[in-house]
Formats: sequence, C-alpha cells, structure tokens
Amino acid sequence: MLASQPQHHHLSAVLHLHLQDHRISLPPATTLHSPATNSTRHFAFRISSSRYHRTLPEVQDNDAASTTENKNLRTHNAKSTALLLQHLSPQVEKKPDGENQEIYVPLLKQDKEKLLEISLLSKRTPQFPGSIYTDPSVPLVQSVFKGRNSDVNYNEDEVDDEMLLKALEIRRKVTAEIFKEAMKKGRFGITYSENLLSKIPEFIDYVMIKAVSMKNFAEFSRASYNVRAEVFIHESGVVPLIRWLKHNSLSYPQIGKLICASKGDVESIKRLAEWLKTIHVKGRFIGVALTRSGGDVLERSADELDEIVDYLEENGVRRDWVGYVVSRCPEVLSFTMDQLRSRAEFYLKMSMDKNDFGTMLFDCPKVLGYLSLEEMNQKVAYLMEFGLSNEDVGRLLAHKPQLMACSIEERWQPLVKYFYYLGISKDGMRRILTVKPMVFCIDLENTIAPKVQFLRDIGVEEDAIGSMLVRFPSLMTYSLHKKIRAVVIFLLTKAGVSQRNIGKVVALGPELLGCSIAHKLDHNVKYFLSLGIYLPILGEMISDFPMLLRYNIDVLRPKYRYLRRMMIRPLKDLIEFPSYSLEDRIIPRHKIMVENRVNFKLRYMLATTDEEFETRVKDAVERRRRFESGAVDEQSPDSMSFK
Repeated sequence: MLASQPQHHHLSAVLHLHLQDHRISLPPATTLHSPATNSTRHFAFRISSSRYHRTLPEVQDNDAASTTENKNLRTHNAKSTALLLQHLSPQVEKKPDGENQEIYVPLLKQDKEKLLEISLLSKRTPQFPGSIYTDPSVPLVQSVFKGRNSDVNYNEDEVDDEMLLKALEIRRKVTAEIFKEAMKKGRFGITYSENLLSKIPEFIDYVMIKAVSMKNFAEFSRASYNVRAEVFIHESGVVPLIRWLKHNSLSYPQIGKLICASKGDVESIKRLAEWLKTIHVKGRFIGVALTRSGGDVLERSADELDEIVDYLEENGVRRDWVGYVVSRCPEVLSFTMDQLRSRAEFYLKMSMDKNDFGTMLFDCPKVLGYLSLEEMNQKVAYLMEFGLSNEDVGRLLAHKPQLMACSIEERWQPLVKYFYYLGISKDGMRRILTVKPMVFCIDLENTIAPKVQFLRDIGVEEDAIGSMLVRFPSLMTYSLHKKIRAVVIFLLTKAGVSQRNIGKVVALGPELLGCSIAHKLDHNVKYFLSLGIYLPILGEMISDFPMLLRYNIDVLRPKYRYLRRMMIRPLKDLIEFPSYSLEDRIIPRHKIMVENRVNFKLRYMLATTDEEFETRVKDAVERRRRFESGAVDEQSPDSMSFK
C-alpha cells in the first residue's frame, strides 16, 4: 500500500523515470498521490513497501528536490513495472468497425498456472517486501480461464480443458489439506495423516463433489468452498471412525480401502465391524474380514448376514466356530443364499454328514469361498482317477480339506509323473493319497525330491525307494535335516549300524526315520547294551531286524525276563521273541511244552496257529514214547524229547 504523501511522490518519480526509458507518456489525468481518489482500490496488483530502497539520481525539479533530497527511492523490477504500466495505460481501443477490444497482458503458460493456483488456494500466499499479490477477481486473472492471451497461441478448447484439469488438481490438493487439518484436530500425527491420505483418493474426490453440491443449499449459498468441505468432513464422522478402526487394530491401508469401498457411507463400516464382533471375530481379523469380504457386504443388512450364519450352524458349524470360519474366509459373507447352498451341497452330496462338513470348514475355511464350482468339480474328478469312489473322496476331503486348495497343474500333475518315474503304480498312489494325503499338498522340487536323492546317497536301491514311499508315506513329510538325516547319523554312530548296511536298514524299516531319537531310539539302544550285547552285534541285529528299535521297552522287559529265567533261552532269540504276547501266547504254549516234556525252537513255538502247535506237540510226544519203548525213530530236526 502507498500509505503517505512522500511515498506517492517517490513512486511518481520512479514511474516518470521508467516511462522515459520506455518512451511512453503518462496521461495527464492519471495521478498517484491523491489519497481521496478510488483508482488505487481497483489495481490488479498491490505493491509491497520496504524499508530499504535503492538510491536514485535526484530529479531536476525544484519542488521535488525539497521532498526527495535525503530519501532513498525504490526501483521496481521489470515485471512489476510492466504490469503497472499496463494497468495505467488505456484499457480499451477502437476496432476499425467501432467495437471495443480488450487488452491482455502477455503471460507465459507457467504464469497462468500460478495465477490459477493463487485463485484456488485456501489461504493467501505469505507476502514479503517486494512481492506482488494478485486479486483473483480482476479481469486479468479471469482472462487466464478464457485462454485469449495475445502472446500464447493456443486453441481455445485445448486451453480451457487444460486449465480445468489444472484447476481440478489444485482443488484436490486444497481438499486434501482440509482433510489433514481435520485429522490434526482429531489428534492424528502428520505422518499417519499423509499415509492415510495416499490411500483414499476416491474419498477426497467424493468430498469435493459433495462440497460443491452443498452450494445449492440456502445455508451454504454464500459459504466458501473451504467451509463447505470442512462441514461435510465433520458431519460425515470419518475422523472419529478412523480413530475407532485404528483402536480395533486396523492398519491405515485397511482403513483407506474400507473408506473408499464405503462409497461415502462410512457408518456402514462401523455397523459391519460391530456385527463381526457378535460372531466372535476378534483382533486383527476384524480388519481382514472387512477388507476381504468385498465392497458389496457393506451394503448388506444385519438380517441377511444372520441368515448366512444360521445356515452354517444348521450344517454342522458350531456357533463358536463361525467367527473363526468368517475371519479365515470372509468371502462367505458376500455370497447370496443360493450360492452358499450350492457350495455346501457340493460336499454334502459326497456322503459327507453335517458334522464332517462343519469340521472340514473349521480345518480349512477356504474350501467354501476361494474356489469356483467349476474348479471344485475338476479337482474331485481328478482325485477319482486314482480309483476312489465319490464316497471315498468325501471322506478324504473331510479328513484333509487342504487338498482342495492345491492346484492340479502346478502341484498334482508333476507329483504323479515323479511317482511314475520312481516305479509307483496307481494303486500305490492311491495308498499314499488315503494314508497321507498331505503328500499331495507339499512342494515336489523343494521337499520330496531332495529326500529321494538323500536315500540314493546312503545306499538305498532305486527299486526299493518307491516301495519305501508306499509303505511309509509320512517319510516325505519329515524334515530332511532335522529328522531324516539326524536318525541316519544316530544309527551309524550310536546303534552300531555299518555304513554298508545303513541303506538296507532304512529300506527294511523306513518307520525308524519317524521315531524320536531322545524318547525312542536312544532309550532302546541303551537297554539292549545294558543286557550285555556288544555294539557291533547290536548293529548286525538291527540290520537283520530293524523293528527291534521300535519295540516298547516296558513291554519288552518282562518278556526278556521270562525268556532268560523261565525258558532258559539264548540272548539272540530275543530278535524273534518280542513280537508275540506274553500272556496270550508265550506263557500258555510254554506250559504245554513243559507238561508234555517237549521243546521247540521259537519260530515253531510262536509262529504257528493253535491247531498247528497242538499237532506238532502230539507228534513230538509220540516220537518220545516210541523212543522210550525201544523203537527208535529218526529224530525230527525241529523237535526233541525232553527228559
């Protein structure tokens, strides 16, 4: 502002100097030092004053010399001077046909964008000495939107579209700043507000649209855009909702996704979250259920959601399981009742009762919501190719529903080809599938193939590997380094098995690889060593009969005592002895042998049926009688008289 009479004189002198440099004469009627005139109120640009000015040559005027003798006059830059001269020059000129023609100031494209941004900003740009503030209401700024600047040759339509897009982008930034101010009032940090703002561009556009439409209401007809946007954000309740969602362990990406999916009805988010709590969805799974259930679920009523829960309860899903199922498979909430029934009946038709169906959903909720009906039919048909019936597949899926989450092309087909390469028949694959269905869910390249290669490395023959896997499919699910390799090292170092026989031991007894070293193998080895068996001999015994290390010592100990004390048998017979019941077979048959004064080897005493054993005892008694009567017959190699 030009505040005093001396300052008007200084500016008049400066203008005269610049007018002389540009050879432009100042109109006589134009004055700058009259405080009573209103011409200065309509300037497009206001010049900021400063306490520091450059020193100008004195003006050769007696009247001016007295007022400027010891004053420092200010020199304006070329741009501000040109703009001021344009304003002071005649604003209209006659066309040849007598019509008036507006004069536009030459502006570059970036100047236009700057003026546009100034006109849309929510706050006035901070001023400093020597700066220029633009009033957006004057014809100069309005001419920017018209796109008729004389120095820039743009197509009128192109300039209008470009300026509109620029104005929209600026207005979006203004709305974002208003939203951040609202978040600041809600005591959110700057970083959190900016991170959340980057996730809700659709909501910011929605606020813009609503703020503009509010101008049609009488109470907001004279309110600014900023006021309308602030009022809408406050009345929408989005800031308290963000605080509530954050308190319920939702991250800002989840909150942003929910706000955008709500389509402006942010209260629907809170209603759905409260409903999820009623079915025991807790903690971070509330956010998972809200974000993965789909945008349409926010538009569903509580009655529709309760109908889904009631149907699941009717088909074997317990009430306290529903929350777990929904939290792991939120897509079930987006199904219509017809879709839900068709998926449930798909499993129930495979002779699966409701209890098995409920247990299956609890074990693997994904089987109900992740796959389409076509994919489900394809997987069931593929499993039936192994010779399984529809009922067998139903029992299999009830036991291991994770099979439905596996891909046919990426998981099952490569595994089947690999099993054929190892010599496993279709019947063997069916056994693997029914005994250990998890094998068809694990990775072939990173899990199964390294184990097979390890078996080759320790000396297991190629033909025996396939039969091993069929006999003990759980082998493929054990950890190679923590389980299989550790057991092999124990057998070599602690159980006396030689490296030459380790492949034979593993091939004959692959179940040993599933035994615990601390609780089973080491305990058994120490017991046999305590009986006086040398370690190399124990290794040979294990090589011939690997199941020896899998016997229960508590059951084996009384049998050994009976063998040594009552039957007076050698220690090596212990290999054949432990697999039979002491009370049901060993003691009764030993008493029969003692009463009839006969003796048999253990394989003839225990490995026969009761009828065969009675026949063998009668034959032995008859041979002894004939021997005692003098008619000596040739003794049978498997029996002898007991005197």
